[in-house]
Amino acid sequence: MDKHFDKERFKETVRDNVRNLFRKTLKEATQQQLFQAVAYAVKDVIIDNWMATQQVMDEEDPKILYYMSMEFLMGRALGNNLINLTAYKEVKEALSEMGFDLNVIEDQEPDAALGNGGLGRLAACFLDSLATLGYPAYGCGIRYRYGMFRQKIENGYQVEVPDDWLRNGNPFELKRPEYAKIVRFGGYVRVEYDEQTHSNRFIQENYQSVRAVPYDIPVVGYNNNMVNTLRVWDAEAINDFQLDSFDKGDYQKAVEQENLARNIVEVLYPNDNHYAGKELRLKQQYFFISASVQEAVAKYKRKHNDIHKFYEKATFQMNDTHPTVAVAELMRILLDEEGLGWDEAWEITTKTVAYTNHTIMAEALEKWPIELFSRLLPRIYQIVEEINRRFIAQVQQRYPGNQDKIAKMAVIYDGQVRMANLAIVAGYSVNGVAKLHTEILKKQTLKDFYEMMPEKFNNKTNGITQRRFLLHGNQLLADWVTDHIGDEWITDLPQIAKMKLYADDQKARQEFMNIKYQNKVRLAKYIKEHNGIDVDPRSVFDVQVKRLHEYKRQLMNILDVMYLYRELKEHPERPFYPVTFIFGAKAAAGYRRAKLTIKLINSVADVINNDQSINGKIKVVFIEDYRVSNAELIFAAADISEQISTASKEASGTSNMKLMLNGALTLGTMDGANVEIVQEVGEENAFIFGLSSQEVIDHENNHDYDPTYYFNNDPDIRTTLMELINGKYSGGDMELFRELYDSLLTTKEGPADQYFILADFKSYDAARKKAIEYYQSQGDWAKSAILNMASSGKFSSDRTIQEYVRDIWKLEPIKITVDPESFE
Repeated sequence: MDKHFDKERFKETVRDNVRNLFRKTLKEATQQQLFQAVAYAVKDVIIDNWMATQQVMDEEDPKILYYMSMEFLMGRALGNNLINLTAYKEVKEALSEMGFDLNVIEDQEPDAALGNGGLGRLAACFLDSLATLGYPAYGCGIRYRYGMFRQKIENGYQVEVPDDWLRNGNPFELKRPEYAKIVRFGGYVRVEYDEQTHSNRFIQENYQSVRAVPYDIPVVGYNNNMVNTLRVWDAEAINDFQLDSFDKGDYQKAVEQENLARNIVEVLYPNDNHYAGKELRLKQQYFFISASVQEAVAKYKRKHNDIHKFYEKATFQMNDTHPTVAVAELMRILLDEEGLGWDEAWEITTKTVAYTNHTIMAEALEKWPIELFSRLLPRIYQIVEEINRRFIAQVQQRYPGNQDKIAKMAVIYDGQVRMANLAIVAGYSVNGVAKLHTEILKKQTLKDFYEMMPEKFNNKTNGITQRRFLLHGNQLLADWVTDHIGDEWITDLPQIAKMKLYADDQKARQEFMNIKYQNKVRLAKYIKEHNGIDVDPRSVFDVQVKRLHEYKRQLMNILDVMYLYRELKEHPERPFYPVTFIFGAKAAAGYRRAKLTIKLINSVADVINNDQSINGKIKVVFIEDYRVSNAELIFAAADISEQISTASKEASGTSNMKLMLNGALTLGTMDGANVEIVQEVGEENAFIFGLSSQEVIDHENNHDYDPTYYFNNDPDIRTTLMELINGKYSGGDMELFRELYDSLLTTKEGPADQYFILADFKSYDAARKKAIEYYQSQGDWAKSAILNMASSGKFSSDRTIQEYVRDIWKLEPIKITVDPESFE
């Protein structure tokens, strides 16, 4: 875009947009209105490329990937689109000439609330890489009205409030009612025999239904004119308002359809601690999958007559177990609507669907009660039952009389439908997301499946897009890298290895530390504005930002902060380098213990930040409503990257990669992708501690871990834990944090300290102290930081996508040339 960027025309378009959209002059426009005007001006350019992309896809008829995910954590679109259109600097300049600041305008855009954690951000990075590499793809998801929730911290507690991100509309989306689909729930299935075909026909009757209406969001490739599509489905009532019911006084019936539709797209991951929540979650999954699969088949049929070749033109990647119902939905369409026999339909389906596993923990693999599943999706359940019946027959043939194998591998067992098993039985590929993760899946979690069908299993180590997390999120560092080695790293991250030459260069080290300092000043300003806390940019910024879950061990982090604080109070004479401990995390609305950990972090922060006697040597900050836009500020400013999950529990992690790319040093266990990070950068440039994954697995298998041993034999651990129940951090309330204390020593809900916090505590503390000490030798630290950044090439999502394409999807890239005249 920079080649043809017409500054005056752009300014004129922004002026026109302000006038046409809001009936205002530029002087009268609010910042939000300016954002909308600029976004629509940028969308004009994107639309040309989008239409050109569709034209090429129509002409070349390539195989298309449908990436199916409950989450797409896209972040803000304006800045990212400008980066990928290579027009960021030109637009910034044009707006500056008009008297506006692009940074301020970008801040008017809410983060799209279409995801929550690493799973959703991975999906977003993958879409960015697919478009940049020229592969035809659709992201398929839900257009949530309120996302997961906006997190507020009140009196130290997480409070969930609706994230009304669509309040001012989304200027980048396009509503596509012409592709609407009907999705059916409940009722029963009537079977009738067809004399002509000598087969049964299955007809769902007495169901409730909603209309799924797609909204398309452009996914812009970097500097290549390619625009793929994220298609998110909204739900509408089929007859919005039943006037006859209303007139008869049955007000509830009148709005029933509307409520069904509204509930489906209201929030991401409704609290499923209760039956209604579980039902809603399953409805959501079937809703977007049914609509997406229906449209994928319809798109194929617009060009092709032979449905048997469907898999040659479409492949479905199921991102975790949430979209697994795609297996049965594709079967339903092929059997009931296309009239195929079971074997034909099964062959097509098993060549179309592939599955990514994102969890090692068996308890996190999705299961549905048969009663719920069969009532809500009666025809789908029949199909799953038949898949299960046939698969069990295969298992029995392979392992005669082995009931244990059936117990572990059956799709339906013990009153539950097991979605991961369905995905593995039907998928032509099953992949883990880091080397260690895939090995544990093969040897532990999915061992029986691996033994029976090893050819399906493969590893695809996750990646992140350097375009958002360096080029956009850390422009000072991105410019510095480009000045030294050119800009090829933007689309070929391994090129960043050329920066290793500068790790020993005194001047380069100084420049790097200066950029880091400026980014820390920027984050300190954000913290002052949002938290009212003064933090020193010269202190070590020790950062743990990610979903809050017990296995990620934010609790261990804050317990160690309590321990460090006590040491500082008891030994004021000892030298202590200032540290700012930064946390950011949302806990799922129904996850009590995770929410209590947030309260603990904030309570510890209140005590430490208000203690004048320590002269600001420790500060603790909890960043409210952690999301992509503030993550960019945090990654750029971090010195220490906390990746401290219990070894063997984290599938991959991606914040570890984002922080590494921005020159932070990893303090972590040998878990997930940390293993590969350390391989790339060398253990001397990271701080590794704790039990190995094998040691953790052995303890779990042998049931021989006793946390009370550490409590009884280590006075530091004992004293720290007692501070949870002696009122020190709870204004004298000795019961407030009792549950956290119990979870480490005496839980009734399974093993105590099941994430081995006490076993790793002293090793963690020593590694952290080593990191803080190392930071004081600024030259050495700068060298390690530059080497971390320069060793991050492997962790680009571009590399991950190329591996998926080569080993799983078998896509061909397309090239887009744009002649804007053709759209006039």
